[in-house]
Amino acid sequence: MPDTLGYRKIFGVVVPSVNTVVQPELDAMRPPGVTNQTARIYVPHIPLVDEASFIKHVETMRAGITVAVEQIVTCTPDHLIMALSLEAFWDGLEGSTRLREQLETLAGCGVSMGSDGILAALRLYGPRRIAILTPHPPLGDARVRSYFTEAGYEVVRMKGLSAASGLAIARLGEDELREALAKLDGPDVDALVQVGTNLPLARLAGEAERRLGKPVLAVNTATYWHALRAAGIADRVEGFGSLLATY
Repeated sequence: MPDTLGYRKIFGVVVPSVNTVVQPELDAMRPPGVTNQTARIYVPHIPLVDEASFIKHVETMRAGITVAVEQIVTCTPDHLIMALSLEAFWDGLEGSTRLREQLETLAGCGVSMGSDGILAALRLYGPRRIAILTPHPPLGDARVRSYFTEAGYEVVRMKGLSAASGLAIARLGEDELREALAKLDGPDVDALVQVGTNLPLARLAGEAERRLGKPVLAVNTATYWHALRAAGIADRVEGFGSLLATY
C-alpha cells in the first residue's frame, strides 16, 4: 500500500541544521500527494569572519552529509533532494557528478541537487549570459563562478552578500534581496541565478521575473522542480516563477 499522505511520492530532503528556509519554501511548492521529509546535517554556529572560518563551515557541512542521508533513507523516500547547494558547486562539474552518484548509491534512489536544477533550467530557457546572487563570501563566489564558467556560461556580474554566519543568511531582508537583483540585472544579462539554499528568494524570484521580463532562477525552486519532474510529477505550481508554473 502507498504512504497515506505521500501517496504519489515521498521526497527526502537533506539540509544543514542552521537552514530555516528550505523546509518552508519546499512545503509551499508541494503538490497534493507529495510529502517532504527532512533530515538535518549538524552545523554549529560558526561566525564567518575570514576564509578559514568559511572553509571550516563548508567542511562541517560536508562531513555530516552521509549521516543525514543514512537517517532519511529509513523512511524509504522515492527521491532525495540535496538542499546544500554550495557543496554541489564546490568541485566543478566533475565533482558535482561524482557527489550525485555517491548520494544515489547511498540513498538507493534518484538525487536532485542545486547544480542539477539550475543547469537543467538554464538549458530549458537557453540563455548564455547570466548574473549570480549568492549569500557567500568571495571564496564561495569564486567556486560558484568557476562551476558556471566550466558549464559554458558567461558570468556577467556576481554579487555575494557575505552573510555573517549560516544562520544569518535567512535573516537577509527582502528589500536588500530586491535591491541586489536589480543591481545584477542589465541588458547584457539574459537570466539571473541565485544559489545558497538558506537565502529566502523563491517567491521574490517569481516577483522579479515578472518585473524584469527574464528568467530569475532561485535554487530551491529549480531543485524542487527538477525533483518533481525526475519523479514523474508534472503538476504546475503558481507563485514561484515560470519554471514551476509552465514547465
